[in-house]
Amino acid sequence: MDDDSHEDGREHSERADHDGDHGGMHAGHEQMFRRRFFVSLALSVPVLLYSPFLQANLGFSMPAFAGSEWINPVFAVVVFAYGGVPFLRMAAPELRDRSPGMMTLISMAITVAFVYSLASVVFPTQSAFFWELVTLIDIMLLGHWIEMRSVRRASSALDELAKLMPDTAERITEGGETEEVPVSDLSEGDLVLVRPGASVPADGVVEAGDSDVNEAMITGESRPVSKEPGDEVVGGTVNGDGSLRVRIDATGEETTLAGIMRLVEEAQESRSNTQVLADRAAGWLFYVALGAAVVTGIAWTVATTFDVSVVERVVTVLVIACPHALGLAIPLVVAINTSLAARNGILVRDRIAMEDARNLDSIVFDKTGTLTEGEHGVVGTATVEGVDEDEALALAAAVEGDSEHMIARAIREAAEEWGIDAPDAEDFEAMKGRGVRAVVDGREVYVGGPNLLEHLEASVPSDLARFAEEAGENAQTVVYLVRGADRSEAPERTSGDEGSASREGELVAAFAMADVIREESYAVVDALHELGVEVAMLTGDSEDVAEAVADELGIDTVFAEVLPEDKDTNVQELQDQGKLVAMVGDGVNDAPALTRADVGIAIGSGTDVAVQSADVILVQNNPMDVVRLVKLSKASYRKMQENIVWAAGYNVFAIPLAAGVLAPVGVLLSPAIGALLMSLSTVIVAINAQLLRRVDLSVSGLPGVSASGQAGPAD
Repeated sequence: MDDDSHEDGREHSERADHDGDHGGMHAGHEQMFRRRFFVSLALSVPVLLYSPFLQANLGFSMPAFAGSEWINPVFAVVVFAYGGVPFLRMAAPELRDRSPGMMTLISMAITVAFVYSLASVVFPTQSAFFWELVTLIDIMLLGHWIEMRSVRRASSALDELAKLMPDTAERITEGGETEEVPVSDLSEGDLVLVRPGASVPADGVVEAGDSDVNEAMITGESRPVSKEPGDEVVGGTVNGDGSLRVRIDATGEETTLAGIMRLVEEAQESRSNTQVLADRAAGWLFYVALGAAVVTGIAWTVATTFDVSVVERVVTVLVIACPHALGLAIPLVVAINTSLAARNGILVRDRIAMEDARNLDSIVFDKTGTLTEGEHGVVGTATVEGVDEDEALALAAAVEGDSEHMIARAIREAAEEWGIDAPDAEDFEAMKGRGVRAVVDGREVYVGGPNLLEHLEASVPSDLARFAEEAGENAQTVVYLVRGADRSEAPERTSGDEGSASREGELVAAFAMADVIREESYAVVDALHELGVEVAMLTGDSEDVAEAVADELGIDTVFAEVLPEDKDTNVQELQDQGKLVAMVGDGVNDAPALTRADVGIAIGSGTDVAVQSADVILVQNNPMDVVRLVKLSKASYRKMQENIVWAAGYNVFAIPLAAGVLAPVGVLLSPAIGALLMSLSTVIVAINAQLLRRVDLSVSGLPGVSASGQAGPAD
């Protein structure tokens, strides 16, 4: 085994020992093919200069000397041994597995040319293939160098991510001093100091300090994000001008960065439908080449006679049948696609899903927090006679005291702003998809939406019904307060209790909650319509609220008052219409719907990158990334198609010409010209794949968005 083989082995071993060295193998192969290309090219020069064919056709001559007739065979043998052996070695696994492919065809081509040329030294023929042999090997080495360089650059996303993590951190001791420790020594609960300009060493929560943090490498968002006590920070992001004290809550493989790296690696190793087809085509071409060579030999023998020219035709067919460009057509695009997606905050777990995104008929959005800001505020209150607004808000704030739902936070914040003290609540219960329940001053109190009223079979007083109708017309969510039975009361009531008894189990108040439509949602719907994709919306809100938002945005289909467990049913409903459907949700409550959809997209996952139910994860809570996903899918598939045309077109054109179908009109394809055409298709495929990097995924470059990047309400 030569030095390069040892180098390859060391590089592979080092890559296995270091998770961050994802590109090590590609980098090692790139250097090996680069070195062998230049050495083989230098050794090929004498072969080309002393080729009788080239001297005769180019009109020059080289000085002859004793032994000069051996320049071609000797240098060609060296080029074959040095530059051709890697292809033979890589073909061995294909032959062992009885699955011939790219390497088998390349090896067959150069071996046939080599054997034929050596035979021509012993048995003089009309022409030897020495110069064709060395140029073929040179071109194949060049093609593989370009391939490995492209793949290594495309795979460098993982290396770049790994470089984001600092090597050391400043841990704050119990005495308040700082000590520099390796990041690997950090544990959950440690307090670290992140100085201005330093990288955050691990995921955590800010305990003290204010600063802007650059999260572009994680989210793709170029604008720094303001951080203050209580905010989460992600390991690998870069601190701005302020100083932060961060309490670590995840290290090592549990960090967001590690999760992103796993997802990127999974995506780069996964295989799309188009890639599988291209790999199969390479295997089929092996048998096509052998069949064409046999038919060529028989046809020429019958038409003329068996002589050295027939052998030359057969050799030519085998030499130029290499499908190298076909093998490059898909992997290069896939690698670049994954890298581009990751840099724009799009993490692809399933390559087939990314490929399917180009054909989507309908995209279903979960409304709250996706198409809307998801930050509610109390903008109106209505109560029944005998209950004042402060009392109602105090009861609602008490019941919502233990809930983390955005509506609960809005009610608590409203009570705090109005200076209302909420009483104590006990026996809290979250009623999935309906609301919450708790006991306040011995009485059951419920807070929730329309589904809660249906569950409790509570009637809506006319004044609250009018309030809810007006709120719905203004795209506001209505939350109801229901006061239930008093647990402290005796079974028999006195006449003095009739007033309160008349309200037991009754709806006593309603709160209007405003959820502002995200500015970019207008552009998202317009862009998807321009791409020919229908837009649907799922929400647990009332029909009035859902229709108001849909009318504002121009959404095609609305599913309102939907419980979380029923969302997948709505996705199935669209699929039953023959549509290819994507579901966009938060990846937690929407897990069944994400799994049911043809393409599941988890949006706004932020630090929760290990969403198992989604095919694609959008790091930012930005619906515009859905448009980026569709645009990138279309652009990538277009590049795959173009590359397959270039790669397959070469073989469709070259093999018949090499076989001699146009020989009657004086057109015969020599091995040299065939090798040049083959190399040209390989280089074109590699360059065409690189052009995918030019796809504009900026806001202004997306369909449906003006040059200024602004969007307004739908007409």
